[in-house]
Amino acid sequence: MRVHRPQSQQPTPPTPPFDALAARRLRAALGMRPEHVAYGMRSSYGLPYVTVDLVIAWERGISAPSTSELTALAGMLWCSPGELIGTPRTLREHRVARGLAPEDVAHTVDIELLAYVRMEEAGEWRGNDRQSAALTEVLGLTLPDFITVTGRDGRLAELLRGAVTARWQAYVRPLGKLLPLERHLLEDALEEMHADYQGQLAATLGWGATAAATDSGEAGRDYLDHIVGIFWSTVERSSA
Repeated sequence: MRVHRPQSQQPTPPTPPFDALAARRLRAALGMRPEHVAYGMRSSYGLPYVTVDLVIAWERGISAPSTSELTALAGMLWCSPGELIGTPRTLREHRVARGLAPEDVAHTVDIELLAYVRMEEAGEWRGNDRQSAALTEVLGLTLPDFITVTGRDGRLAELLRGAVTARWQAYVRPLGKLLPLERHLLEDALEEMHADYQGQLAATLGWGATAAATDSGEAGRDYLDHIVGIFWSTVERSSA
């Protein structure tokens, strides 16, 4: 299948992680065919290059719509842009998922538009505490979302790996500076995660050079690879 866009319409790789299955499911639920979607995007949204082949390519995951194409596609499918993308991770992805323009967010958080756009492009949020609170509200960010969009996931993972492989108590203070969490929640989560990880290491030593030990070692590496997600799940469980 060949998909063409005019040279002036060639997009950069799309920021939103497109959910091809959701697009296909929503179209089918409306009783529409790909040609209906393509025609509507051409006639109603000013995208003359959108063909049936292009719509099918999106639905098969062969290619993905740009931000403007995603907005038009959402209009055709009577849904929000957020229903057509996967889990947002960047500042721009969260904004697109909310169907907001850059100027909407910039005005709400009281930042000059150009400065905000540069933050999106760089993937680095540099707002102060007041602006960060406004950003969290306008984009509906959870604490894990906010840590991710502000680029703190790497530092969080580094500290958590240290906490489970060494003395967890030594990491309460640096993690407390990074995360606005109650101390007791942080301590409970670190203690539980440390016990889980060290339990896996103990099992490895006890089994010796067996297949079970190999499996346990791989489980330990997998634990460290996914430690940020495990941390948030543990915190959520502790706070319930």
